[in-house]
Amino acid sequence: QVKVTESGGGSVQAGGSLRLSCVVVGYTYDDYAMGWFRQAPGKEREGVAAIDSGGSTAYAESVQGRFTISQVNAENTLYLQMNSLNPEDTAMYYCAAVSPRYDYDSDSWLRGPWRLGLWGQGTQVTVSS
Repeated sequence: QVKVTESGGGSVQAGGSLRLSCVVVGYTYDDYAMGWFRQAPGKEREGVAAIDSGGSTAYAESVQGRFTISQVNAENTLYLQMNSLNPEDTAMYYCAAVSPRYDYDSDSWLRGPWRLGLWGQGTQVTVSS
């Protein structure tokens, strides 16, 4: 059974950093495109960062230069290093994977649609000013 589990969220002050982790089990991890997404109260879910099986990455303009997505295939783990956090980054952060059968690369997985993805339960990130 496929399972996606995020961790690492928390509360920080503006300018601080957090690293989110996502562990996936139940499939051949390194064949999938992976991504981080977020949803703030009253707002639509948005793509934050994505990485595909070839290692190419894509970022939302709002986090470019501040966030870094990476993965350790041997550990089936995806990371999101978040630096220079600001209150606008406050949201529930989700990790999601999509099967290679749907032919997503990092750019297309960042934009969606995401209905074919395998989602975790999310981890809350709160940034105070």
